[in-house]
Amino acid sequence: MTAMDLVTLAQQQPQVPGTSNVRDWILDNIVPLLLLTVALLLLWLGGGKGDNAGVMRRLGGVIVALAIIGLAVTTDAGSNIGKWLAGLFVGG
Repeated sequence: MTAMDLVTLAQQQPQVPGTSNVRDWILDNIVPLLLLTVALLLLWLGGGKGDNAGVMRRLGGVIVALAIIGLAVTTDAGSNIGKWLAGLFVGG
């Protein structure tokens, strides 16, 4: 490595590590896999016994959980909701 290469490297902006790639990987891979697992478990546990009403009740809870995940991921409301929940316990 020459002195000119070192000068060029020293003048570049430092790369700040972030979590955007990890976040994107989780959203693209882990979340769909978990949803598929939940759907299969709901069908296997409830549908096999003929308990269709129980499956639909659980499905309502899954839809609410998906709405919360979507709200937290697509907007900045996740941090505001967290602060609000913490304020309920701290009293601030």
